[in-house]
Amino acid sequence: MANHYSALKRARQIKRRTAVNRVRKTRLRRQIRKFRRALAANDLETARSLLPQTFSIIDRAAKWGIIKDNAADRYKSRLHQRLKKVTLAQGEAA
Repeated sequence: MANHYSALKRARQIKRRTAVNRVRKTRLRRQIRKFRRALAANDLETARSLLPQTFSIIDRAAKWGIIKDNAADRYKSRLHQRLKKVTLAQGEAA
């Protein structure tokens, strides 16, 4: 355990930041999961409405350092590809 005042303070700060980061990462994962479930259910209206929210949370997570910039870009690209794929499949079926 830390003995110096500065090390004790740093331990307190880390504890608070860890709690905040955990909440943010959970929020990110839940939003991505919600979007993927909408796609799996072929619910295009919901998926289209969730896309901007999902992208916003992904971008904020990258800004905060929860995920890296390239990971954020990869998430957004793959989610958008899946939405387009489902949209095209629905268009062909209709």
